[in-house]
Amino acid sequence: MSGAALHPTILREYDIRGVVGETLSVEDARSIGRAFASATAEEKASPRICLGYDGRLSSPDFVAAVEDGMIAAGAEVLRIGRGPTPMLYFAVYHLDADAGLMVTGSHNPPDHNGFKMMRGPRSPKGGPVYGQAILDLGRRIAAGDFASGSGSAADAPVFDAYIDRLLRDIDLKRPLKVAWDPGNGATAETVSAVAARLPGVQRLLNATIDGTFPNHHPDPTVPANLRQLQDAVTGEGLDLGFAFDGDGDRIGVIDGGGEIIWGDQLVALLAREVLQAAPGAPIIADVKASQVLFDEIARLGGQPVMWKTGHSLIKQKMAEMKAPLAGEMSGHIFFADRFYGFDDGLYVALRFLAQVAAGTDKVADLRRSLPQPANTPELRFPCDDTEKFEKVARLDAHLRQAGADVSDVDGVRVTLDKGWWLLRASNTQPVLVARCEAEDDAALTAVRNAMIAALEAVGIDLPQEMRG
Repeated sequence: MSGAALHPTILREYDIRGVVGETLSVEDARSIGRAFASATAEEKASPRICLGYDGRLSSPDFVAAVEDGMIAAGAEVLRIGRGPTPMLYFAVYHLDADAGLMVTGSHNPPDHNGFKMMRGPRSPKGGPVYGQAILDLGRRIAAGDFASGSGSAADAPVFDAYIDRLLRDIDLKRPLKVAWDPGNGATAETVSAVAARLPGVQRLLNATIDGTFPNHHPDPTVPANLRQLQDAVTGEGLDLGFAFDGDGDRIGVIDGGGEIIWGDQLVALLAREVLQAAPGAPIIADVKASQVLFDEIARLGGQPVMWKTGHSLIKQKMAEMKAPLAGEMSGHIFFADRFYGFDDGLYVALRFLAQVAAGTDKVADLRRSLPQPANTPELRFPCDDTEKFEKVARLDAHLRQAGADVSDVDGVRVTLDKGWWLLRASNTQPVLVARCEAEDDAALTAVRNAMIAALEAVGIDLPQEMRG
């Protein structure tokens, strides 16, 4: 059987994403569903596959096409309905399914969509589907290498069970005043259901699902997207606020003073409780994370591990090392301590709430208890998907020839006397990502200048507005 190849740019390191109507079509979705079910059927005949979708305008058509493809490959499709990606992950465990597929564009613009996939925990290939497995799906589609069968589909709602599971281990020792901003994304209904069961004051913002994202883009790593939440927290005298990305696997946090608690700072704070329960345990963070996090894990008696950026890559490393906690600068945070080891922004929020409620410190004081280095946000600038990895490799070779102290865990991270800088290629967008950190503002200027000089030496131009 011959097939039609997917657009080469949509096969990413840890998921599939494209622009609807340009690089990704409904027919592609049907092929992806059939290919994923065919690959799963090689391990188990007539596999049971959970299927969910987010709140994007294109998602209902895409999920229907995926279902058609899975049925044509002989799968039993369990429709969990609309909701956040972590609810799909939960469903695979809760329903003891063989695999799961989520139709989601995550935090990408409204005209994008895509697919995140996982194998069930009993599978020899259990965990996220990423890397070579995604490329293999592309080859299977191009070759038309599909299983044929008479599958089925049935509704398998898990919303209530998911909310119960999120709250099962959460005991708030004192009521807190909290703002919640799902950004009109797929967590809107789950956030509302959880908030309704919490004590204290719960203030909901943008809590209806709307795939046009009318109030702000659902990406909590961008400060502009957090301004509405900051205004609510400070204007109403709340203790803290939480924001979530479009499909709910990432989190942003605002303290009572309106300051952002970044992903790596949040992991450092969460590690305090986790390492009390698991002394000496490994805790994993991605290469973009502050040195403060790695130093704090060591100070607490844990084993700091720097690893590649990417939710699938982190989850796989976490399972390999049996780490109870892991996190990324981007707000993907993963609990295996009393949870499943996947990234769930709402569960992380509840764990942090419980930790705050167990003490007397204000959230702002917890943030200030960590060292406060000078650093840049993520500096993301355009670079064609066909060139971005080659440019990073060219920079790596140049730096090594110059005798720099380089880590190539993911891109290049260069350690200097008073700080470090990073350049890596995004796995989800046609951009390069840079970041700098130093012990103070003067040192940060020197670190940034060193980075700019190194980039220019290999023909990479950092945009003028990012030069400081």
